[in-house]
Amino acid sequence: MSFASEPGRDDGNLPPVNVVIPDDARELDRDVLAYRREQRALRRRRRLLRIFRPFRLPEFGGHAAVIPLIAACLAIALVGGALLSVATMSPASAPTLSAPRAAAPAVPRADLTQLPAGTVHLDGHTVPIRSLVTATIALVPVNCGCDAALDRLAQQSVAAHVNLYFAGAGQAITQLPGLVARDGDGAAVAAADYDFVLTVAYHPTTLTALLVFKDATAEVFRGLGTNFQLASTLRELKLAGASLATGQPTTS
Repeated sequence: MSFASEPGRDDGNLPPVNVVIPDDARELDRDVLAYRREQRALRRRRRLLRIFRPFRLPEFGGHAAVIPLIAACLAIALVGGALLSVATMSPASAPTLSAPRAAAPAVPRADLTQLPAGTVHLDGHTVPIRSLVTATIALVPVNCGCDAALDRLAQQSVAAHVNLYFAGAGQAITQLPGLVARDGDGAAVAAADYDFVLTVAYHPTTLTALLVFKDATAEVFRGLGTNFQLASTLRELKLAGASLATGQPTTS
């Protein structure tokens, strides 16, 4: 007796199968994609098995042979990472040594020169130039615009307890009283060089300072800026400049 005509059975006596045939074949795309993914995963597993198959054989050490391979891979990765970090290090990220702080700017010692013979006028009195010893003589050109430098020079001279003169010739003589009042720190004296003695001897085209020792020798400093430091030389003006130049001991 055949049951093929009964619902859900056939002539092969197979179990009933619920088969649904879609009306549109595009509804099977999801199943096709899932099938292809499974096939690709299966092929990858087979390739890995072929690669590692020799390590699974007894003559190659079996599973224990995989450990040296893993260690070698880790070593290669560590070396590569270290080389990459060195190659990509920028100069800004490299360690730097802090530079020593710059010392306060100082004016180098100039050659000694003897004050010229001649006279200047101080408050209406004529005095020899070589009598202006243990002193700072600022030679001021006309319209020098050097108030800041004169003020600094006056402060350092007063601190060193030496005499201070602002000297000028020609048209600069009329400007001396104003400079003394503004920049003399209450200690400067105007020195009028009517005979151009200091001007001919030193040609002060910019502010020029004469640091005069007690033997009428002087050090000449030209083009003073606004941050010069003459304190060390000013403290020596009570000594003989010629003896300092030769290194001989002096007495004050």
